[in-house]
Amino acid sequence: MKKLSKIITTLLMTLAVSHTALAAEVPIESAPCNATIESITVTEQLISDELTAVQNGEGYQPAWARANRKIFDAVIEKQTNGYGYADLANIARNALIQYRDMYLRPDYYKMQDEAIYDLISDLIIEVQNGKDYSEAVDEAYTRIYKSVNPSYEPNSEIGIDRIYLDIPATDTVKFSRARKLLLEAIPKTE
Repeated sequence: MKKLSKIITTLLMTLAVSHTALAAEVPIESAPCNATIESITVTEQLISDELTAVQNGEGYQPAWARANRKIFDAVIEKQTNGYGYADLANIARNALIQYRDMYLRPDYYKMQDEAIYDLISDLIIEVQNGKDYSEAVDEAYTRIYKSVNPSYEPNSEIGIDRIYLDIPATDTVKFSRARKLLLEAIPKTE
């Protein structure tokens, strides 16, 4: 009986460790620009199983409903290190949407990774060498828009309503791939 108990305990510990190791993370490029590393971590801790479910093919809506409830309950119970519902829900929603889209269009994501890398490879190197990430993102976005419409010129006027601007229609995947590649290029400090 004692031997069986040890086997069951070992099996449960192994399952717990393997489940944790396989849990999906929030794709950093999907996080809103005002998200902090801590808020992303809090969100991951709350909904990593929902991220994994969507990554493995479950639909967005059921996973979002469960994630929404977990975040809401954690905020009410003050288990979010002071982060509010809106902050965490936006991180979760963006991550779930991106994982669902990646599941549905994996070849398209691979194609966009390659195309965007070719388009901004010099910016990636510049970020690796210390260029400001925000500046690089702005330049990457301009290049993406220009790849769709070569006559596009970014507007620098303050106070212009975006509805009056001539901005080419572009798939958001291009922007998320650019953010991903540029974020990966930021030198790691140890």
